Amino acid sequence: MKKDIHPKYFPKSTIRCACGAVFIVGSTKELMETEICSQCHPFYTGKEKIIDKMGKVEKFKKKLAQKEVLSQKKSKNKEKSKAKK
Repeated sequence: MKKDIHPKYFPKSTIRCACGAVFIVGSTKELMETEICSQCHPFYTGKEKIIDKMGKVEKFKKKLAQKEVLSQKKSKNKEKSKAKK
């Protein structure tokens, strides 16, 4: 390796989050600050909000319910036709 071209390495550099979490890692910077981390991000904490645009979830549930009703009607018709034979 060439001398004096590599940045100084800090084996115990600190990362601080806005939520107060502190992580100790190895880095070329001694102190880093971040706004969000795995302890406060909604995806990792389970507080994720799912946005339903234009009622897509309700539309899907409605189609699913209609499909179930049709399948029940078909099964009843098959039972009636078997009973007649």
